[in-house]
Amino acid sequence: MAGGRLKQGTSSLLAKEEGTVTASWRGRIRIALAYPNHYRTGMSNLGFQTLYALFNEAPSFLCERVFLPDPGGEGTFAPGSTPLSSLESGRPLRDFDIVAFSVSFENDYPNILAMLAGGRIPLAAGARGEEAPLILGGGIAVMLNPEPLAPFFDLFLLGEAEEMVPEFLERYRALRAGGATRAEILAEVQRTVEGAYAPGCYRVHYGPGRRIDAFGPADPSFPKRVRVRHVGEIDAYRTHQVITTPETEFADMFLAEVSRGCFRGCRFCPAGFVYRPARFRSLAALEAPLEEGLRRKGRVGLLGTAVSDHPRLAALCRRTLEAQGSFSIGSLRVDRVTGELAGLLAAAGVEMVSLAPEAGSQRLRDVVRKGVTEEQIFRAVEHLIENGIVNLRLYFMVGLPTEEEADIDAIVDLTRRTAHHAVKTAKGTRCPRRITLSVNQFIPKPATPFQWLPLADAALVRKRIQRIKRALGKERSVSVIHDLPKWNYVQALLSLGDRLVGGILLAVHANGGNWPQALKQADVNADDYVYREKDPAEILPWDFIDCGVSREFLLEEYRKAMETATPPPAAEGKKV
Repeated sequence: MAGGRLKQGTSSLLAKEEGTVTASWRGRIRIALAYPNHYRTGMSNLGFQTLYALFNEAPSFLCERVFLPDPGGEGTFAPGSTPLSSLESGRPLRDFDIVAFSVSFENDYPNILAMLAGGRIPLAAGARGEEAPLILGGGIAVMLNPEPLAPFFDLFLLGEAEEMVPEFLERYRALRAGGATRAEILAEVQRTVEGAYAPGCYRVHYGPGRRIDAFGPADPSFPKRVRVRHVGEIDAYRTHQVITTPETEFADMFLAEVSRGCFRGCRFCPAGFVYRPARFRSLAALEAPLEEGLRRKGRVGLLGTAVSDHPRLAALCRRTLEAQGSFSIGSLRVDRVTGELAGLLAAAGVEMVSLAPEAGSQRLRDVVRKGVTEEQIFRAVEHLIENGIVNLRLYFMVGLPTEEEADIDAIVDLTRRTAHHAVKTAKGTRCPRRITLSVNQFIPKPATPFQWLPLADAALVRKRIQRIKRALGKERSVSVIHDLPKWNYVQALLSLGDRLVGGILLAVHANGGNWPQALKQADVNADDYVYREKDPAEILPWDFIDCGVSREFLLEEYRKAMETATPPPAAEGKKV
């Protein structure tokens, strides 16, 4: 009965999709592309969809999808339940040759273990026999630091997928055809595929205090450092939505990547470092995905690390409007909002625009190298209000390096003056309806100048968020939303951890997702990863990864940030 309801549910999802690929299993190498969250979230992820296309375009391979079952729905992992199965054919996860996880967020790591267990696959990589699927991982989260997941994965592919994935698949196919064992395949891929990282091919040694004192290859034929793969000419690849379905976060639009990388160098942002250099797709290369997107949805979501830095963004938006379509853009750089762009956004029916000052004071914006001024913030608001866009979202972070109480007051002050400036600009004709203040905690990330810093104490962050909410409580046009500091601790642990943190993940899995209980049981001091400032001389868990930006450069940027951190004034900014 349960299996019948599950099959009926997946059939309903498939019936709503356009672009799904189905293929015979006969004579093909089978890949289960897994997203460690629910269908609605996974199908909203452009990287996941890109991998689906790459896997299915490879000769001799087929790819089907698998997701974390919805809470309380069929396919949950209760004892005696149906094994986790693929969406397309309903085959159990263990029947596939490769299970490839697309991992974007650290907080999804426990879901990976749940899905492996639900698929009846041994959690520990070392416990899998020749008949078990090869467990493969990729995505921005593991590209920064795969080590907390190292005990559970056979192989990671670190970097951009378009060139690396076809190369890996061909090498894997040839080795399998030649009768190579699992260990032989992993070793040969490690030697020959740039960007490949098989944790079993590397050894970690710990010294006093469980600090890493050595990390290196188990065989001299393996590279000492793993170089992250980057695509040079992105016009050669079409990175856009493959499957459209109404059951996603962005059901009303077709997603297309217009840029990759960023030249800004904000010191808190890993994407600005690991995806260097900034690359922008030409209008000619975007014609086909735009045409397809407008045919399918009539609205295109323009995605990229720095979309508003695209040199032909206005022309791209205008071309979409001329084709009787519309478009959407995520967060915009404050200093890129012009009257022309605001007018194009309004013509596309955009009702809310997100801007990210990140910090309330200029001093702190300079520390994080945001590169925007108060004057530019107000000018952007003017352009948007004058073109009838009356709903704004402002992104700020708390817990930033060198942050003081005066910086929190500066967030409140800047928000108030932004709201008042919007009213003044509107002059009663386009009264701003809502300013949503999104407040999130800064989390130190690998491959950034702030990778040596600790996470701010959760109690302090909670107190500062409440201070912002109380101060703005009487502002009728302002609402404050924020994340939960307790989950930021988990994210920081999984971002900054090493292989020992895998033991905590096992405890979390054993305790049904109960983090407090798991942290008590695990023989690992989680605070040592989260709340300790790291010595620039120590070996960090991700130091073996060459992302194209040197450790020396990051350290110099860190020192520059600290030199910029002069004491904040009691009040900052002129009244507008």
